[in-house]
Amino acid sequence: MKGALLVAGTHSDAGKSMVTAGICRWLRRQGVRVAPFKAQNMALNSVVARGGFEIGRAQAMQAAAAGIEPEVAMNPILIKPSGARQSQVILMGRPYADVSARSYQELKDELRPVVAEALADLRARYDVVVCEGAGSPAEINLRAADLTNMGLARAANLPVLLVGDIDRGGVFASLIGTLVALAPEDQRHLAGYIINKFRGDESILAPGLEDLERRTGRPTLGVLPFVEDLGVDAEDSLAIETARRDRPGATGTLDVAVVRLRWMSNFTDLDALTHEPGVRVRFTRAAADIARADLVVLPGTKATVEDLERLRTDGLDHALATRASTGDPIIGVCGGYQLLGRTIDDDVESRTGRVNGLGLLPVTTTFVADKVLRPVTGHSALLDSAVGGYEIRHGRPVAAGGNPLIVTADGTPEGCVAGATLGTSWHGVLEHDDARRALLRWVAARRGLPFVPAPHTTFAAERERQLDALGDLVEHHLDTDRLAALIDGGVPDGLPDLLLEGATC
Repeated sequence: MKGALLVAGTHSDAGKSMVTAGICRWLRRQGVRVAPFKAQNMALNSVVARGGFEIGRAQAMQAAAAGIEPEVAMNPILIKPSGARQSQVILMGRPYADVSARSYQELKDELRPVVAEALADLRARYDVVVCEGAGSPAEINLRAADLTNMGLARAANLPVLLVGDIDRGGVFASLIGTLVALAPEDQRHLAGYIINKFRGDESILAPGLEDLERRTGRPTLGVLPFVEDLGVDAEDSLAIETARRDRPGATGTLDVAVVRLRWMSNFTDLDALTHEPGVRVRFTRAAADIARADLVVLPGTKATVEDLERLRTDGLDHALATRASTGDPIIGVCGGYQLLGRTIDDDVESRTGRVNGLGLLPVTTTFVADKVLRPVTGHSALLDSAVGGYEIRHGRPVAAGGNPLIVTADGTPEGCVAGATLGTSWHGVLEHDDARRALLRWVAARRGLPFVPAPHTTFAAERERQLDALGDLVEHHLDTDRLAALIDGGVPDGLPDLLLEGATC
């Protein structure tokens, strides 16, 4: 099997990322060398790929589904919102420009060759490349400069599968409306549909699928059932649940409250906790939740100063200060660590200069234009455990007191511990099983709780189980013969146009 296709969606969070990952896992099982690709990703959830390059977390998850190491060619453009009207553009894994929505559109012509080169590079090295679109391909105001939906499909001659989320309702109108809103030259690439998140008796849906094909001349390749707890490395905070249930299997329970920041980034740092038996994780902005939780987490943020202001506006600064004064556990990760410090001097992201932090750790942070992007390892005396992760940050925190949370192999201190308040710049620490269990034991001891972590919880195995579940969905619920033929054969001939008056290419 050799070729490529594009998985588009009727809207954000329709399931494009999961379907792409599922197809990658299914192809890997067939012995096909496959790679994911997303030309342009807007997300605050990112990782450090091989060579110290930043890419979207969803593409790293899809690479894991394909059984390969993530690399920068899989996501050549990453857009990271850093406020209501400003974003940072990461080009081939490095900061490239700070833009507004309008100025980014003006930048696209110089980015287009980079996208084409990255995709061509992957196609030369892999049998199949499964591309993921962004948002909806029917955003007619953005079509002229499109890099990642129908613009990519036409430039690379890709067949397109359109995913619709039936759980939200109106899926047939969304699928047909998306097709009709496309210009004829774009429609000819849209080869079929996938219905996602279906609950109930599929035979009741069958007449609608038949009518959909009759009306549009395109088949539905399958109906994927709704599956609980299938949140594998979500791309953005649309996929976050307010609370995630605790899982049985541990002695006692722990309640973890994650402060839901407006510009929250890398919230998947908490995924390993959500899979830990006996741990309940909630994302919240309620002072009462902060007061009663066993552990409070301040996650990363791409707009540290703005999120600090919002914490104060909502009175959450007082809730956190009260918690720290009573010796109840708090941990800040990257931007959350910076928020916990005494001062933040930022002439890079917010350009507001020096502001006072929450003052719960003896740390000062200075932002610099150069971005730290690297994998890291070390040892935590507090946790009595080896730890590892990765850094993605402009901020340079410096502790002037307390104790380091981690010491690197070369003896460099990292993070800070003051009482029961902890901070680290490292993402991914909780994915290390020994470190995560040690933190939970420490929290339980501070709170006087009988909680004992389940001894054999392995996050890597849980992640593989989820990726296998995505592969199973594709294997058991999609017409894989048709899917393979589409990959091998490319854009089908003779797909009909559905004209909307005034549509142009």
